[in-house]
This record gives sequence, C-alpha cells and structure tokens, in this order.
Amino acid sequence: MTKFGELIGSKTPTLIDFYADWEGESTNLHSILRDVAAALGDKAKVVKIDVSKNETLAAALRIKGNPTFIIYKNGEMKWRQTGQQDANTLISLVEQYV
Repeated sequence: MTKFGELIGSKTPTLIDFYADWEGESTNLHSILRDVAAALGDKAKVVKIDVSKNETLAAALRIKGNPTFIIYKNGEMKWRQTGQQDANTLISLVEQYV
C-alpha cells in the first residue's frame, strides 16, 4: 500500500489497469497498453496491477470487474471505468490531465 501511495501521488498522471491473468482478453489488452505507454512517453505513467496478486488493494478500491482503469494525479482519482477501452480513448483521457 505504501508503494501504491507513492505511485499515485505523482504530479505525472498515472493510468492504472487492474486486470486478472485468467481473463481471456489479457493478451490483447497488454498490446493496447504498450501502445498507450508509447504514445504518452514521459507525459504519463502506465501501470498494470494483477488483482489476484494484490487482493487487499483491489478490495480497498472496490475493483469488481476486469479490466478496471483508473487515472490518478497528485494522489487524487481523476477518472475510473470498468471494461475494455481502446488505445486512442485511453490516450485522450490521460492527456486531459497532463
């Protein structure tokens, strides 16, 4: 939890993907996130968190569905959505907080 606090406390927007490895579409989602990270470069961080390995954090944030995307900036949640998103949508959402 301490590392999570440091992660989301940054002035740089942080897009977090809460996912589960047992989800069938995870391979496609990983390539989408690579595209998002490449497009944003140093303007934002893109982080993936496996809910099965971080159950306490997932429970604290009430992550009910996968994938769940959350954008944080300065420790504050700016946007949250559960369900698939395409790369262009994620890029434009994160760029609103750069």
